[in-house]
Amino acid sequence: MSDLFPEVVETPRLRLVARRPKHVGVHEAYDLCSAPEMDDVTRYMPWSRHETPKVTKDFLDRGESSWTDAESADYAIIPREGEEGAGEISGFGGLHTEWDRRVGELGLWLRPRYWGRGYSGERAAALAALAFDAFDLEVVAVSHVAANEKSQRAIEKYMAALGGGLDGREPNSIVIDGDPADELRYSVSREDWLATTGGDYDAEFRWNLDPDDVR
Repeated sequence: MSDLFPEVVETPRLRLVARRPKHVGVHEAYDLCSAPEMDDVTRYMPWSRHETPKVTKDFLDRGESSWTDAESADYAIIPREGEEGAGEISGFGGLHTEWDRRVGELGLWLRPRYWGRGYSGERAAALAALAFDAFDLEVVAVSHVAANEKSQRAIEKYMAALGGGLDGREPNSIVIDGDPADELRYSVSREDWLATTGGDYDAEFRWNLDPDDVR
């Protein structure tokens, strides 16, 4: 099932490239994931900035493993030509697939300089379309730490645009810096997505590309 997920997803402003070692170099990713600005990124995450290139290698290897096992389609998120920072990795995100429940779980983090551009919603629209149109999943969901107001604003906006909304609060559902924290969970069904969007989306999915063609 290694060819289940598209190697590249393109939206009007973004190129999502598979988080696999053949596409993303360890040292390139380490420079990003070890930068001091990552302390702001990981404030509400269950992990911290990378201390060594080995941590980054493990991160990329997990992306490869979950990809080949058809568990997650994880991507490096790269602004396209015409965007500030074009060609640079702005962050990572993907779609975790729970086939038995026919659910796709969205995840994302972006470097601070790329916050506020609407990239989160653009990526979510593309991956929701992938989940519903290509994978025939029935639900797309996303959660964030309840205290993370920036994520809350972004997620509320794009989930509403997709036809979804808040399901509720999940007490002590994640551990941040050793302390349990609540999360807010949102979801959209395939039926509501179709009713809201008409099944239309502005994204292109491409499989089995040469590594030289993806950046």
